[in-house]
Amino acid sequence: MPRRLHLSRTRALPTLLHYRLKGSCGRGKRVLVVEDNELNLKLFCDLLRAHEYLPEGVRDGREAVDRAREFSPDLVIMDIQLPHVSGYELILQLKADAALRTIPIMAVTAYAGRDDEDRIRAAGADSYVSKPISLARFVNEVSGLLP
Repeated sequence: MPRRLHLSRTRALPTLLHYRLKGSCGRGKRVLVVEDNELNLKLFCDLLRAHEYLPEGVRDGREAVDRAREFSPDLVIMDIQLPHVSGYELILQLKADAALRTIPIMAVTAYAGRDDEDRIRAAGADSYVSKPISLARFVNEVSGLLP
């Protein structure tokens, strides 16, 4: 069973990630990470860098669509519970934009109910990972969306 990691307990994580999870390779693919929690944003970006992805973090969901247009990501990873605009609304905005609609979206959220997952996927999310995250599942989901 994959090890589950509580995001609040990650101080020594970057070294651990490089040591334990090195091997998968993002080959420089660009990933936009939309997460308002600074610790979670750092965790996701460090984990992606450890696997040779190029992450770009955005803490305010109101900036996500504009940043996606500028950054041209290969994948968007986003929290669903964001201030000002929900991740659900952001998914709808990204999928409505002709230049962005084909970019896969991975939702990372504390919402863990089946109805929540169905609603998020119906909005256009290609993947759904609940918190607390499993490091192995996170990496597998990313590499599955970016073959």
